[in-house]
Amino acid sequence: MDIRAIFMGLAFAVMWSSAFTSARIIVASAPPISALALRFLLSGLIAVVIARWLGQSWALTRSQWRATIVFGICQNALYLGLYFVAMQTVQASLAAIIASTMPLLVALAGWVVFGERVRFLGVAGLVAGLVGVGLIMGARLQGGVDLFGLGLCILGVLSLTVATLALRNATSGGNFLMVVGLQMLVGSAVLWVAGLSLETLTVQPSWTLLAAFAYTTLVPGLAATFVWFLLVDRIGTVKASTFHFLNPFLGVAIAALILGEGLGPLDILGVAVIAGGILAVQLSKQTPHKREDA
Repeated sequence: MDIRAIFMGLAFAVMWSSAFTSARIIVASAPPISALALRFLLSGLIAVVIARWLGQSWALTRSQWRATIVFGICQNALYLGLYFVAMQTVQASLAAIIASTMPLLVALAGWVVFGERVRFLGVAGLVAGLVGVGLIMGARLQGGVDLFGLGLCILGVLSLTVATLALRNATSGGNFLMVVGLQMLVGSAVLWVAGLSLETLTVQPSWTLLAAFAYTTLVPGLAATFVWFLLVDRIGTVKASTFHFLNPFLGVAIAALILGEGLGPLDILGVAVIAGGILAVQLSKQTPHKREDA
């Protein structure tokens, strides 16, 4: 893994983790589903225009369109839609912690459902991840977390896991930004239907809301996704996914810094254990280098 890939991975982790804090700010002043639909509409249009300017084509193959639609619905509409609704009552730090367990869920499903071989380090990572989640959930349940919001977060990360498993072998064919933009437009279309049907479009305008919306549209919404595609193309999904172990730490740290969300000892311990579990799982998937004979 070269220096450029390391910086790309770190940038992705910071941008991805910050999305929960900006989302928490947005849903405090705007209807969550409609706000997310507008975010994806703007991000998607920007991405498609830039992609066309760069010469990328929207004439995708059948498998690319399938991946675009599945990911647009499962990640952008279901995963993020459920999370935006949940974060009306759930703290950004808890939402980030739950979302960061996605690599553990993918590895667990690959082992249990698809019969994939998991090395001892991976099994240890899965166990550690489950223990970490248990520590945090136990502490939060005693503190009176909103169970409905918590349930939405769990359903959201499960939908992201399904999308990841369904598209493990999908490629963008070089049309990175175009695929990103089209995925966002698919998600926006689904979210607009839900938002206009279920929500009243009442907004409490403020500079804070505007700043958070602009940030989440351009940085986690567009830049992070684009950087992730480039990173996967550069070093592969397995190595790129190693950077997910940073997400629990960063998600909690950013929420504490900007929103002032407090953390108890069990939260901190749980975050550390989950991060270690994610790192162990991802490292277990990497093929060890064979020693060459002199």
